[in-house]
Amino acid sequence: MIVVTGATGNVGRPLVRALLAAGERVTAVSRRGPDELPAGVRHHQADLAEPRTLKPALDGAEALFLLTSGDFLAQGGDLDAVLDVVRAGGVRRVVLLSSQGVGTGDHPSGPEDAVRRSGVEWTMLRPAGFHSNTLRWAGAVRGGRTVAAPFGDVALPTVDPDDIAEVAAVALREPGHAGQVYELTGPAPVSPRQQAAAIGEALGEPVRFVEQSRAEARAEMVRFMPEPIVDATLDMLGDPSPGLRHVSQDVERVLGRSPRTFAEWATRNADAFR
Repeated sequence: MIVVTGATGNVGRPLVRALLAAGERVTAVSRRGPDELPAGVRHHQADLAEPRTLKPALDGAEALFLLTSGDFLAQGGDLDAVLDVVRAGGVRRVVLLSSQGVGTGDHPSGPEDAVRRSGVEWTMLRPAGFHSNTLRWAGAVRGGRTVAAPFGDVALPTVDPDDIAEVAAVALREPGHAGQVYELTGPAPVSPRQQAAAIGEALGEPVRFVEQSRAEARAEMVRFMPEPIVDATLDMLGDPSPGLRHVSQDVERVLGRSPRTFAEWATRNADAFR
């Protein structure tokens, strides 16, 4: 059996589907109740901030997909305590959803460090920003066919969450991935202006791009993110390091195909913007 934490999120949902399609037994873990999970999936409600709540989900589990939320990290969650429960539960393999910024030094390495010292077999996934982050524009696109964002022509190789999920499914199920660190990006850098245009193409009508100043973007972001994270994020988006601009081949190495483009994601998710 495979346990998936964050099972109702952008990566967790397609990961649960991929594991089911491969014939695996799956336990989906989330902080809230089940939300339209596929038939045959066992659900367990748990909060990693209270590691003992995870224990019942681990009965009979061989592998765990581990996602730590921003809230968990910001509030000083104890990942070592979580991994103590995981190891005591007999789980042999952990696949951690980390971030590209760990490799470049833009994000802290604490979660990866905890997994490395846990004593379990591990694989690290370091994705770039998600294609699906543009869903934050959905209301503005639906209401006025407009996107407002800073740094309109700074391009980064964002990645499809479904590609992350498929790589995770392989690492959870198949041998040969222990001790590996996979950087997961899309096939090419794409700018916010280009993303807005791709959404327009998917809708069949133009979407206007309005470039925000850094101050305008910051004022909007601090409504739902801690200020230090907002400032660090804007630094990375506005003046990304060469590492953050790097296009990795790891999705193709693991899956045997090219990663999906942002335009493909936009076409698949066009209804969210209609």
